[in-house]
Amino acid sequence: MGTVHPFPRRPSVSRQVCFERSELSRIVDLYSRMVAAGLWKDYAIHCGKESASFAAFRRSAQSPEYRIEKRPCLRSRQGMWALIGENGSVLRRGHELGPVLAPVERRLMKLVGS
Repeated sequence: MGTVHPFPRRPSVSRQVCFERSELSRIVDLYSRMVAAGLWKDYAIHCGKESASFAAFRRSAQSPEYRIEKRPCLRSRQGMWALIGENGSVLRRGHELGPVLAPVERRLMKLVGS
């Protein structure tokens, strides 16, 4: 019989961090409600080697009002989700997306309710 040779391994491929479909669906749902309320006008998505982020803008030319960031390397420590404010400060961090988005959703409820 012949010898079995293993497939050659590819060099380490740098993987990109991206949002899963359910995560992006929840974020875009919040974005669409904020657009309907007249608060947000534009968004940007960035997928990198260490993190993925969704930035929501009041106007196109400004810095983002909120940035929702996913960093899988922080999953076991502080939680991989972060809500970052306009000035770059971390407003909320957690292991699940729902509680991290809660302050923005609460703000939307106040606007709709008044």
